[in-house]
Amino acid sequence: MPVVGWHASHEQIPPSQLLRDIQLAEQAGFQAAWSSDHFTPWSRRQGESGFALSWLGAAMATTSIPVGVVSTPGQRYHPAIIAQALATLAEMFPGRLSAGFGSGEFMNEHITGEPWPHKDVRNARLKESVDVIRAMLSGEEVTHHGLVQVDRARLWSLPEQPPRMLALAVSEATARWAGEWADGLVTIWQPPEMLKKMVAAFRENAGDDKPLAIQIHVSWAPDEDEALNIAFDQWRTNLFEAPLCWNLATAEEFDLAATHVRPEDMRRSVVISSEPQRFVECVREVADLGFDEVYLHHVGQNQQPFLEAFGQQVLPALT
Repeated sequence: MPVVGWHASHEQIPPSQLLRDIQLAEQAGFQAAWSSDHFTPWSRRQGESGFALSWLGAAMATTSIPVGVVSTPGQRYHPAIIAQALATLAEMFPGRLSAGFGSGEFMNEHITGEPWPHKDVRNARLKESVDVIRAMLSGEEVTHHGLVQVDRARLWSLPEQPPRMLALAVSEATARWAGEWADGLVTIWQPPEMLKKMVAAFRENAGDDKPLAIQIHVSWAPDEDEALNIAFDQWRTNLFEAPLCWNLATAEEFDLAATHVRPEDMRRSVVISSEPQRFVECVREVADLGFDEVYLHHVGQNQQPFLEAFGQQVLPALT
């Protein structure tokens, strides 16, 4: 069975509570964790957005599990700063850090006031940024003039083992491109046929040895209607496909776009059930597709009941 981890959603939960939650997740038996990194939430109902890179230090100091973090270098973050942040965390917590790199969303990046490039340009900027980060983590002094500008940047505090650098992808084309440069792939739950195509596309350029990770949005409650209501309240602004989800700017815009979303629409992207066995089956399904790591994101704001229930009824069934 794959590693089964828990997802820390900074958009929904205050960082102090999220710190307690990751500790509970480890105690419940989750083997790893993944962290979002947003400047703004997806809706006013979510209403939070702590700084993930600050939080990671506390989270890793008070747990022993591996932790990954999403990052979008190139606009909001200069790649040299991301390299320094990752190097510091990896030096303090050897072998436990992963970074998932993506081309980003306007909602987080527009704060710089810079233009929002076309997707092709964002991908090119991301690749330049990753090349800079890799070079700096290897100890090189980097000067680079392109879509990102770097002048004689060198890391003085280096980890013995650099963090894994995975690619975030939700389409075949991005997965195929990511296979050229990433240490692994991170994607989100989709219909099995689409996931099969993404895995095959990534493997075309990456080979068979690089890890595959997937995030599954779930909503669990003792009552099915309650589970559906949690998903509808918290996650209905997260149903939009690209390019819409890439290009909206504010939580208010996402709330407006979700005006006509219905509760039953939530099942398209969230696994909703009151039955623990449904989630066991879901993890087994993606394991059969070749995924090595599965990160479960309970889309509610109160994580403790979910963590306790899954620690008692889901995780033991997956060992």
